[in-house]
Amino acid sequence: MKKCISILGVPMDLGQARRGVDMGPSAIRYAGVVERLQRLGYCVKDYGDIEVNARVVESTEPYNLKNLTSVIETSKRLKDKVTEIMKGDAFPLIFGGDHSISIGTIAAIGDGFKNLGVIWYDAHADLNIPETSPSGNIHGMPLAVNLNIGHPFLTSIGIEEAKLKPENIVIIGARDLDAGEKALIKKMGIKVFTMHEIDKLGMAKVMEETIAYLKHTDGVHLSLDLDALDPMECPGVGTPVLGGISYRESHLAMEMLAESGKITSAEFVEVNPILDERNKTATVAVALMGSLFGEKLL
Repeated sequence: MKKCISILGVPMDLGQARRGVDMGPSAIRYAGVVERLQRLGYCVKDYGDIEVNARVVESTEPYNLKNLTSVIETSKRLKDKVTEIMKGDAFPLIFGGDHSISIGTIAAIGDGFKNLGVIWYDAHADLNIPETSPSGNIHGMPLAVNLNIGHPFLTSIGIEEAKLKPENIVIIGARDLDAGEKALIKKMGIKVFTMHEIDKLGMAKVMEETIAYLKHTDGVHLSLDLDALDPMECPGVGTPVLGGISYRESHLAMEMLAESGKITSAEFVEVNPILDERNKTATVAVALMGSLFGEKLL
């Protein structure tokens, strides 16, 4: 891990219909993230929050994608800011906001690597496309967009080609997949550890296989959606799904990633304080960041 960390907040709730996730960056900061990372010996620079466009009522027939124009403009702004951060010798740490922010994040981070890998720690695959999305929510599409699949205005943010290769992706914690996503996973051969595999193999084995699977990459971006964890652990998320990853399993996953030295950037998304209990979900996010950056129990 680089010894300097650059923090950027993206207070965006445009990728879905439920309000509140735009307050996620503030909740994470309030939970003491800067102080925790500094105690671990890191220098931390907080760039604040990028400007996020307002919701605009618009028609995007025939696909009816919600807030498409605003998501595009905010993603481009995010891409430019992360690109600026990448020019310095610091670890980019991004706070969402809904998961559509990874359209801008990965568009920037992918430019810095020839063979970027991604760990998608999430209850959902986020591989919907306009034709198959049951909701029109763009936060269910960012991984597909980064594979250059989806609305051309989204896939053309950054380089107008795939930012990721299917063989460089590992999804961990999936338990709510739409039919179109299942078909795309099988077609592209994307590596997925559903909750079935986590239950059967154990988290240690899942992480060992994940790290080995991505050993050929020259950098790995962690995209962690707090709804990967069980709602008992993280109630403050927009799309909770029962039967998720436990708090302790998630710490083990982050600890093993820290030991691997493979993670080169990260984003933590979908913290929704309106739906939370005394900032519990943001506190969990900060604790997991501690483990990701080398914090140990002893």
